[in-house]
Amino acid sequence: MDANWQPVQGSNPPAGVDPNNPAAAGGDWRAQLHPETRSWIAGRIMETLKKHLHVSGLQGLYQLQKIAVRFEQRIFAAATSRSDYLRKISLKLLSMETKMRQAPGNSQLNPNENNPLLRMN
Repeated sequence: MDANWQPVQGSNPPAGVDPNNPAAAGGDWRAQLHPETRSWIAGRIMETLKKHLHVSGLQGLYQLQKIAVRFEQRIFAAATSRSDYLRKISLKLLSMETKMRQAPGNSQLNPNENNPLLRMN
C-alpha cells in the first residue's frame, strides 16, 4: 500500500464505547469492525479505481483516495450488518469493474466533472 496512505477518518467507535469490548457497544456490528479492516477495504477500493482510471501526480492520487474513503463510508453507514457491508462493497466493486470495462476509451479522473464511473448509487 502507498506510504502516504492514512487510516479511514471517522472510524473510531462512538464515545463511551470500549473498542476492546464489543458487547459494550450494545451488539452494534459497526463497533465490532476494526478500523484497520475499513482502511484495508478503502485501500482495495482505491486499487480498483487506480486500475481503471488514469490519474497523474500526487493530487490525482489524493483525489482518488478521497473518493475511495467516501465510497467506503457511505456503504458502512448504509449497511445493516457486517455481512451486508461486505456484500454491498463487493457488489459495488463488481459493478464498477463492469462499467469500467464497458466504458469507451481511456477513463480520466477529473474531479471537476461528474464521472459516471464513480457514481455510488
